[in-house]
Amino acid sequence: MNVPESGFNEIEHTADWALQVWGPDLPALFVQAAKGMNALAEVKLEEGERIEHTFSFDAPVIEGLLVKFLEEILFCGEMDALGFDEFDISIGNGYHLEAKVLGASIASLDKEIKAVTFHNMDITETESGYEVVIVFDV
Repeated sequence: MNVPESGFNEIEHTADWALQVWGPDLPALFVQAAKGMNALAEVKLEEGERIEHTFSFDAPVIEGLLVKFLEEILFCGEMDALGFDEFDISIGNGYHLEAKVLGASIASLDKEIKAVTFHNMDITETESGYEVVIVFDV
């Protein structure tokens, strides 16, 4: 079986939703995590006007940076009804993230994700890059 360089798969979890995510580097891993979260929630964006949003933050550990990034995307969806489907991410020393995301107003959202959890989250380096399992509270 030929596995793509980066991607995500929904995996079984008892009460919540979980994704296995992989990518050749940390920015690609974060992008796939965001795309996977959108796929789980079945986010569909309005056609037409595109909206750009930028943000940056720090975290004491890389897993914290991933949770903050995904929570920021959830927050924009909840507060401003914005969803994103294009991501430009850089991760610097000391777990600093800079992100420019592009998207639109949310046309529909079929499933609600309440939060991103730290449950068993461990970003690991592999021969082909990085991988992580993310559990979402629904």
